[in-house]
Amino acid sequence: MSDSEGLLDTQGLQASLFFETPEEIYARVFRALKPRTIIPGLRVEFCRFANADSFIQLKEGRLHVRISDLLEGAPAPVTEALAYILLGKLYRKAVPRVYAHRYRLYLNRRDMRRQAHLVRQIRGRKFISGPQGEHRNLDEICERLNASFFDGLMGRPQLGWSRGASRSMLGHFDPSHNAIIVSRIFDRLQAPLLALEYVMFHEMLHLRYPVDPNGARRRVHTREFREAEKKFPQLKEAKEILRRL
Repeated sequence: MSDSEGLLDTQGLQASLFFETPEEIYARVFRALKPRTIIPGLRVEFCRFANADSFIQLKEGRLHVRISDLLEGAPAPVTEALAYILLGKLYRKAVPRVYAHRYRLYLNRRDMRRQAHLVRQIRGRKFISGPQGEHRNLDEICERLNASFFDGLMGRPQLGWSRGASRSMLGHFDPSHNAIIVSRIFDRLQAPLLALEYVMFHEMLHLRYPVDPNGARRRVHTREFREAEKKFPQLKEAKEILRRL
């Protein structure tokens, strides 16, 4: 085969990748991961999810793939990467890291982050109980911390308690709904106030120092975030209390 013929073959393979349907891409990836297995019936569906989640299920001998419609216009190599990720998880197959890197890189693009943020705002439902708990008021704590650490200049986010007394998710900041949610485990008289104040302060720092996208990585706790966190008095004691929780 001449060099020119080899180049044409390579270009042909690349062209076929870019003109495959999603079902054809998933079928090809299935053959690559399970070469001795007959491909089951396959359906790929784009759904109006509130985020970029995707799911795969093998049921009654058929593969059903449900992908966020945020990814409906994704380039074929990104669809291929997601196919490797989903099928690899389903069949417990090792998948080269390049696919996870490619997929994260695409989702971390500025235009994709902006679209995902808008979709979460429009479609997402957020349970926000309000700041008043049974024993504690998050408004009072937020105002006190705002005055002490942010010169009283931080805009107040929505505040609420979680539905249950979670020990694994003690608090989180949701930028799409500008809300800080704190676990009800702290809405008890026996719960140390110091720990609650630290959790609230930590989540307020997420509001002050947003996630920093960097290629395929997302830096949640930036250097500025860590430096600001050190200003919390009794930081070590507060973290120790949380570890015991």
